[in-house]
Order: sequence, then C-alpha cells, then structure tokens
Amino acid sequence: MTISSWKQGVFEISTDISRLNKEWLFDGLHETYWAADDTSEKLWTSIENARSYGLYTDTGAQVGFTRVVTDMARFAWVSDVLIDPAARGLGLGKWLMQTITTDPALATVHLWMLGTDDAHGLYEQYGFEKTAASAMADQFMHLRRAKI
Repeated sequence: MTISSWKQGVFEISTDISRLNKEWLFDGLHETYWAADDTSEKLWTSIENARSYGLYTDTGAQVGFTRVVTDMARFAWVSDVLIDPAARGLGLGKWLMQTITTDPALATVHLWMLGTDDAHGLYEQYGFEKTAASAMADQFMHLRRAKI
C-alpha cells in the first residue's frame, strides 16, 4: 500500500505504520471495550493487515489512530478509532473520519461498515447509518466466533 499523509495545523495523519507508537497504541486499545482482551501481538497483526492511520502532533507524539480493513477497491470496515484523552475535544476524531472517507486510495470503495456501542453521532456526520434503519438491513448476516 502506498503511504499517504495529511496536515492540518500542528497535526499530521500518516498511513506509515513504522511511525506508530506501539506502546501508546496498545495501552490505548487495551483500555477500550472492543480490544481490552486482545494481545498486543494480535492487535499488531490486525494493524499490519489494514490501512492504518496514525495521528501525530508536530513534535511527533501520537495522539490518534484508526484503521480501515479493506480490499482497496469495494469494501471497507472502519475499526479502532482512538483519540488520546488529552487531545479529545479538538475535532481530531472528526478529522480522522473525514480523512479516511475521502482518502484517494479508497475512492472506489462503495461499501463502508463499522461497529460502535457509543459513537453513532460521530459516524452519522460522515454518512454512516444504522444498518437496521437502512435498506441493507435484510441483506447483512454475520458469523461470530469465540475470541482465541
């Protein structure tokens, strides 16, 4: 995958996974309801196999992250949206969502999905809608297996 970057004020988003601060990332993900039980190794594998977006200050400190599981052509699953507690309220989550949904590398992706327990309002601002309230509700199925 090609590496891309975007700048806004003193912040930068980059898809270069070599810049990710693994300690910050794993600590943050282990505090979430969705990744608390995953090992760092499992999380890193998921990051390596997705289009990952790190969010950094002008000093290089990481303050945000998300990844998009995608075939780079038709389908994308947004996952692991994470903003450092000290950087919340600055619009960085919105900027991450704007960046991924307008990323030229994903321009042909027409089916975007995600799962959330608590951030529906954020994602609705970028065109996401609850599947149960959409015409797609009857089309989707899932298979859930026990985590190992």
